[in-house]
Amino acid sequence: MAMAKADKWNANLYDNKHAFVSQYGETLIGLLAPAEGEKILDLGCGTGDLTNQLSERGAIVTGVDQSTNMIDQAEQKYPHLQFDVMDGAELTYREQFDAVFSNAALHWMKKPEPVLAGIYRALKPGGRFVAEFGGQDNVAMVTNELRNEFEKRGMTDFSSRYPWYFPSIGDYTGKMEEAGFFVTFAEHIDRPTPLEGEEGLRNWLVMFAASFFEGIEEGLRQEIVKAVEQNLRATLYQETGWVADYKRIRVIGKKQ
Repeated sequence: MAMAKADKWNANLYDNKHAFVSQYGETLIGLLAPAEGEKILDLGCGTGDLTNQLSERGAIVTGVDQSTNMIDQAEQKYPHLQFDVMDGAELTYREQFDAVFSNAALHWMKKPEPVLAGIYRALKPGGRFVAEFGGQDNVAMVTNELRNEFEKRGMTDFSSRYPWYFPSIGDYTGKMEEAGFFVTFAEHIDRPTPLEGEEGLRNWLVMFAASFFEGIEEGLRQEIVKAVEQNLRATLYQETGWVADYKRIRVIGKKQ
């Protein structure tokens, strides 16, 4: 039996300090335009806020996420909805859904081919895939500064710690077509994203960039984070606080 993957997601921190993830996803629901009674898979549902919004619009929704912590919180918040722990690269559904919806999740799935193949299988013929996720150069200013701090200290394993897949539109839509989708829409969005509070950047690093700090002793971790904050303050700190350099991709594909 395969060993369970360690769950490093802090669901409470996600809900309390990073609600913007779901809030930005609300406009993606408009792009999906769910219809009454449609069966929809919410892939990478997190703690279930958008899953619930889809349900409130009359859809029959199943939310899946690889994180047990996230699913546990989703089930506590929305006990009337269906949630399952499932790896996006190992979807088991076959022609069950009218649509697959995904917000801010696909960039965590570093091998897109099995993910897209599973989405395609999960859709009924004529079904649609609507997603938003991190695109090329997403948070590049933050990660470039992190890389600089690693290199200053002779730490050479930055690339192996990098947790994301941020493709270009051409790269991703090409993979969609290889999976069988007819791509009907794709756009790249610059989205400067406010981070809550004076410690917004620090909290973001704890929540979303934890893999860079695995195995690094606390004193050194704090030293690196402080240096990143100091070096980015001139470019990413505004009157209202920290603003991350987000770049997003939105796509729609149809199953032939």
